[in-house]
Amino acid sequence: MNPASQQTFTLDSAGIFAWLYRLLYPLEWLMTHILNVLHKGLVLIGFNDGPGIAWVLSIILLVILVRLLILPLFIKQMISMRKMQAMQPKLKHIQDKYKGKNDPASREALNRETMKLYQDTGANPMGSCVPALIQSPIFMTMFYVLSSVSYIARGLKEPYGAFSQQIAADIEDTHVFNVSLADVFGSTSGGGRVTIGIFIALMCLTLFLSQYYNLRRNMPKDQIGGQQYRMQRSMAFIFPVMYIFSGVMFSFAVLVYWLTNNLWTLGQTIWQVEHMPTPGSPAAEAREIRVRKRETARRERLGLPSLEEEALEKARQAEAARAEKGHQRQQPSRGKNKSRKQRNK
Repeated sequence: MNPASQQTFTLDSAGIFAWLYRLLYPLEWLMTHILNVLHKGLVLIGFNDGPGIAWVLSIILLVILVRLLILPLFIKQMISMRKMQAMQPKLKHIQDKYKGKNDPASREALNRETMKLYQDTGANPMGSCVPALIQSPIFMTMFYVLSSVSYIARGLKEPYGAFSQQIAADIEDTHVFNVSLADVFGSTSGGGRVTIGIFIALMCLTLFLSQYYNLRRNMPKDQIGGQQYRMQRSMAFIFPVMYIFSGVMFSFAVLVYWLTNNLWTLGQTIWQVEHMPTPGSPAAEAREIRVRKRETARRERLGLPSLEEEALEKARQAEAARAEKGHQRQQPSRGKNKSRKQRNK
């Protein structure tokens, strides 16, 4: 292991972040057991090549397991985001109503009406942050667990959880695509560096595609070109570049975890944009067209009137109802008749 990795491990385990990793120790312990169980299951069904591809697949399955567990939170996040987007016009109306008014009464009224709008719509401004808050400690734990494998295998760190020295050595000895799971960019050469470079490039690409697809397809048309659009577009280019500097410091096992997570995020983003798009976005317009085509095909298959015929029939019925109401004569009340007779006299 290169000196940089040794320094990183020391900082995480005994430096300024030691308290955080002590706090995450139960999650680290659980993750080692989950990885070990997944590995044993893969060996049981035929991946019995010792410390081979089974450990790589165990990491991939761990990502899938974690993302499935937080999937209900993702759905709640999407619902919350749609509610937030739907209430934006009303929120802007309230903000414009009290724009430039800094007196205490106006500020109190602004806060009161804003909170009432949140309550009426059921929107939660923190709803979109929950999945990220949950994934962050999981990723930190995964980074620490996989980075500590070499130290356990070499006796530089005490075994913990399901990671005995022998299991850690098996993981370290796992070689795929000319690189070991414990290798970082600086500790390998030749084909190993090419493999790690390809994984880092794929990580950057999948992150960029997730952000850019969401930006181009899921942003309301009236916001394209605005300040928020420009900021998100800058982030779509800057964040993938940051992966280059961080990816060279991580072990290949962490890169496998990270790339798998990015691929899941990309697929999830595409599903979200196509099935739960932001109102007023290009994706929402495309979805309306798809839904209309499916409904038209369903009506043709069942021999039902088309959407146009149904709308025309409803318009005719409404026009007939208005005409009938207009031709009905209102009978004068007795009081009005009596007054009219008195005037005639």
